[in-house]
This record gives sequence, structure tokens and C-alpha cells, in this order.
Amino acid sequence: MALKARITEDMKAAMRARDTARLSTIRLLLAALKQKELDERVELTDADVVGIVDKMIKQRRESITQFDAGGRPELAAAEGAEIEVLQQYLPEQLSDAEIDRLIDAAIANASSMGPAAMGKVMGALKSQLAGRADLTQVAARVKARIAR
Repeated sequence: MALKARITEDMKAAMRARDTARLSTIRLLLAALKQKELDERVELTDADVVGIVDKMIKQRRESITQFDAGGRPELAAAEGAEIEVLQQYLPEQLSDAEIDRLIDAAIANASSMGPAAMGKVMGALKSQLAGRADLTQVAARVKARIAR
């Protein structure tokens, strides 16, 4: 089943179950998907949907940081609940060993070394790791490896 169709079915299930928190998160996701389709006049692929979900999760993580700094734990908890719902639509996360193996391969394929290679390595990894790993953590690992 296509990811977008699965999200729509999950919305219907949340409506039947009267799960308002889950329903509102799924509706936000569907609205973002529809907006992207309308803006670009294309039918979204599963990879596009994963990219949007990943972006929404990143936004919520940033919001949690801001809410925690502002002393609003109840809002941070609400954002955390939304993250849990959104993560169900991401592919299975890679293990640290798998990520390290991909990083090593990307560094080996980069023609240059040092800080100049960072962009090339991250460019190669971005498509492989989209939705399967937190790219900010991956970037930190790559930077540490390149600095060696």
C-alpha cells in the first residue's frame, strides 16, 4: 500500500476510534502533503512523503527545545506525542553500525579529504539515509571522522 493511502486509512481509523490527538496530527500531515501536491502540481511518491514527515518531525523537535527553554513542558509533551505519531510513517531506522558503514563508504568515495569533503559526503548520504536516520547526528559523525 502506498504511504499516502496508509496515512488516509489511519486517519479514518482514528476518526472511528475518536482518537482526537492522533487524528489532529494525521490531518496536519495530510494537509502538508496536499499543500505540496498543489504547490508543485505533482503526485507525491513515498520518498516525497517520507521527506515531508521527516521535516515535520524536525520542526517538532525544534519546538520542543523552545518550549523546554520557555518553561512550557505541557506544550513540549504535546509536540512529543505528535512526533510519536509521525514516526510511524518513517521507514525502519538504521542501526549505528549500519550508519557507520555507510559513512565509511561515502568518505572512501569522496575524492577530497578534510572539511572540503563534508558537502560531498553528506550529499551522498542524504539520499541513502532520508527518513532512516537523524541527519544532524549523521553530520556530526561525518565531521568527526573527516577531522581525524
